[in-house]
Amino acid sequence: MAFPVDPRRCQALGLAGTAFLALGGETAGALPVEDLVSPESGRAALGLVGVYFGVVLLIAAWALLGRVIRGPEPPTPRALLLVLATWAAPLLLAPPLFSRDVYSYLAQGAMVHAHLDVYAYGPAQLGGPLADEVAPVWRDTAAPYGPVFLGVASALSGLTRGELPAGLLGMRLVALLGVALMAFALPRLAKHCGADPAAALWLGALNPLVLLHLVAGAHNDAIMLGLLGMGLLVTVWSSPAASRRPARTLAAPAEGPSSSATRALVRHADRTHRAPLLLLRGTSGQAPAARGRLHVLGVVLVTLAALVKAPAALGLLAVIALRRHVGVARATVTTTVVALATTAAATAVAGTGYGWIAALKTPVSPHNWSPTSVLGRVTGRMLDGLGSDLAPLAEPAWHAVGVAATAITVLVIWVRLRPAPVYALGLSLAAVAVLGPAIRPWYALWGLFLIAAAAPSTSVRHRVAAVTAVLALAVLPSGGPPDLAQVVLAVSGGLLAVVVLWQAHQAAQTAVLGRTA
Repeated sequence: MAFPVDPRRCQALGLAGTAFLALGGETAGALPVEDLVSPESGRAALGLVGVYFGVVLLIAAWALLGRVIRGPEPPTPRALLLVLATWAAPLLLAPPLFSRDVYSYLAQGAMVHAHLDVYAYGPAQLGGPLADEVAPVWRDTAAPYGPVFLGVASALSGLTRGELPAGLLGMRLVALLGVALMAFALPRLAKHCGADPAAALWLGALNPLVLLHLVAGAHNDAIMLGLLGMGLLVTVWSSPAASRRPARTLAAPAEGPSSSATRALVRHADRTHRAPLLLLRGTSGQAPAARGRLHVLGVVLVTLAALVKAPAALGLLAVIALRRHVGVARATVTTTVVALATTAAATAVAGTGYGWIAALKTPVSPHNWSPTSVLGRVTGRMLDGLGSDLAPLAEPAWHAVGVAATAITVLVIWVRLRPAPVYALGLSLAAVAVLGPAIRPWYALWGLFLIAAAAPSTSVRHRVAAVTAVLALAVLPSGGPPDLAQVVLAVSGGLLAVVVLWQAHQAAQTAVLGRTA
């Protein structure tokens, strides 16, 4: 007999999960230096067990919610947004989790505010308490981020006057803004791509990786993805097809909703999708001119996303593809000119100069587990064992192979999926994340976000969801490398959650059988 689920149960279960995450993070998270707890202490052990207990509860709630979405009465996108807000609420004031990157953001923002060159020096040049919070491996490393994000970090540094608690809260609010933009864009992009908006929100916004790393970890990938999604959405609105696309493209029998529920969803998504274009028409009186302005705005937003983190620059390919109705050459020229102008303006406003171009080569950590880095280390050790002088070149060589493989993969994707630019962009960003020199669990969100909006089938979403569940368990809440004792504690917390979920399942079955007897 199936476990009885409904959106409210899923909402409550996920809330319990993020509450345990927040509580456990008070002793096991990526805490400020003065608040760090010894990993061997009982408090740290209990916190680590609690965090992984919460992670497994959250994954279970998300998976069960996916069942509800595929059921006969799926929740509306608005109901799913309420679930997202509920799950995120306990994490708002929690300490940073799963990474210390947010401390690097604050230190780099303070450097820009102090007119120090973040592309020439690491946070150690700043000195003081903020520099001490940065992970040692990154203290002498230049910033790899673009001027838009560093401008935001600098403004935040000025507003908070370098105070750590206020800075952490500010960075989390910036990340939440990015997640809000993602949640706004997802169902509307899904409508354009002929996918189910509710399923897109479930996979792309309520995903555990979003909550663990964009909200709890406050990563700047959130604002990058939010700007990228909005840029693509505005570009979609600039297409003449946006105002005449038949609502039937939303009907998705494979997802399982009843025909009446699907029709209601179509009407809601169609109204929210067309409203901005209709508004611009009403104010301009000329639809082509309005669409042209939307195209420019879309390019500006995608370029701003790329000036947070460089991979978003691939979004300009999608913009050109979405504007192919005006001619590829014209769309390319317009997009290029607007992107260059936006880059120049943003760089001038941020005052960081163009050092960010050279900083794209910022080195990766020596223990990164990207495929090319692992192959490079293994090859280097083999050559070193053979006494070869080529051993130091092994890892750079494999990174170059990864860059070439990425370029070829992206080219093949766009040749084969040119009529589906949003999906092609999602796969391209996934290839960049996997084949690049560095990989982190939250990098998976680069491609996942757009695959969620444009996945052509339920099976694709299922495979992506399975990868998500594994990656959600891949990092310790402190953001540091694990040792055996910590792994045992983390596994214990996860198994405890599985036992609790199984007991709840058995109790629910017994209650149902009692009512039907």
